[in-house]
Amino acid sequence: MKITSQSFSTGEPIAAEFAMGQPAGAGFGFAPNRNPQLAFTDVPAAARSLVLLCVDPDVPTVAEMVGKAGVEIPVDQPRCDFVHWLMIDIPPACREISAGSCSDGVTVRGKHDPAGPVGARQGLNDYTGWFAGDADMAGDYLGYDGPFPPPNDLRLHRYFFRLFALDIAKLPVPARFTAADVQQAMKGHVLAEAATWGSYALHPGVRR
Repeated sequence: MKITSQSFSTGEPIAAEFAMGQPAGAGFGFAPNRNPQLAFTDVPAAARSLVLLCVDPDVPTVAEMVGKAGVEIPVDQPRCDFVHWLMIDIPPACREISAGSCSDGVTVRGKHDPAGPVGARQGLNDYTGWFAGDADMAGDYLGYDGPFPPPNDLRLHRYFFRLFALDIAKLPVPARFTAADVQQAMKGHVLAEAATWGSYALHPGVRR
């Protein structure tokens, strides 16, 4: 099984069109936040559903340093995962998700009913937790919301789009589900998996 994209090449930079944050004047602001195009090939004939995850494994673990004036986050700071997209129960016959078809713009407080393939369900991404203490932005962020790495981070962030083929048509997860719920429910049901990735950074000194 393979997952590819016309929006970026594996291991190469992701354009700001598909990010949530970009340079704006002397600072940074929201980007177009469109989901990238993705194509699925060689899906196992026995697959009854597909699962799609987008995860950044390069997120700083010291939140207090993020965006702090006069501070740069070192490359060797311990990192953790940040989920940008979570879609389950994708019909196994689905072979493409078009660019901008599931996300096109930033929705303050999160998308409540993001578009997607018929029958698919989309879970909470990690902007839900990140914005939880922000009175203007707090909400349930469902579906795709793209890269917005800290502008003061010296590490190049990687965004992994992971595809799983399952032997069940509907995952048993809560109505308001997270990546942890999906990973637990998928155990013992994965027939095949594939991944591609692109990079993104906002620090002007980081190679993209």
